[in-house]
Amino acid sequence: MNLPFRRGGAGRAAHPTSPLLAADEIAQLAAQAELLGDLHGQREVHDHHAGDWPSAWLGRGLDYEESRPYAAGDDIRDMDWRTTARGGRAFLKIYREERQPILHLAVDRGASLRFGTRRRLKAAQAARVAILLAFAAAQDNTAVGATLWDRHDLELPPLHGRAGALALAEAIAAPCPPLPQTTPTEPLRDLDRLAWLDANLPRGARLVLVSDFAWLETSHEAPLARLAERLDVLAARISDPAERALPDLGLACFHDSSKQGVSWLDTRQPGHAERLRQQLNQRAERLARAGIRLIDIASEVDDLLPLLAHHA
Repeated sequence: MNLPFRRGGAGRAAHPTSPLLAADEIAQLAAQAELLGDLHGQREVHDHHAGDWPSAWLGRGLDYEESRPYAAGDDIRDMDWRTTARGGRAFLKIYREERQPILHLAVDRGASLRFGTRRRLKAAQAARVAILLAFAAAQDNTAVGATLWDRHDLELPPLHGRAGALALAEAIAAPCPPLPQTTPTEPLRDLDRLAWLDANLPRGARLVLVSDFAWLETSHEAPLARLAERLDVLAARISDPAERALPDLGLACFHDSSKQGVSWLDTRQPGHAERLRQQLNQRAERLARAGIRLIDIASEVDDLLPLLAHHA
């Protein structure tokens, strides 16, 4: 559902070919990321070194960390035979892998993100969330990569620390004009995107999906669940006030960006707000069934620190 929108941050208008975020706003987000790290109690970047994070992988030739009781399905090649002999029960060796943590941000820039009725576009808020998380991760010596979901998806390989955050900020601030109403829908595209994430992100990586999840259907639950089994996944859902409570516009014309159709709706009729809430709750339930944490972020919110303090 698309409504008349206003571009730019803090209520200022902007041309559709202007950058989604201005340079000064990106600089402010980078500065706020330092506060986000302090709120979350993170250590300074120089306190972290390769090998400080326990590996999700088991193997030989790596640094031994500890032993734990054997569980069905474990690789017997990693058996700790000495501890097994002493304890009278099977134990397995756990290793610490020399690796650097990875944060991957999948940011939706589709048609349903390209409108807003308060302060900014949903796409602009999605960009602000991604930039803030990227710069916060850079302080923690994390490699930052991203995928921008657009008419032509853009993949950004993980880069060490601040370099990855800067690359993301530059790409995501690019102009985000409204998509043509004749753009055909691709129902299988989102399944392909989730499959790409599953195939290309290493086990144990952090994945943040930034979207309004208007595309989310029952068919997406299984691939999302597979991602949640391998990765630390967070869903940041961006919503506009009109999606939470439709304003009284009288008889209004709406364009459905997913079905490429136009319909008229009398917003004075009761029941619209309840249907909108049901849609949002239904999508939240699908994410919950897939085992994915959800955080809701309103597009009109300026201060993102309280919302993201426990998720950086």
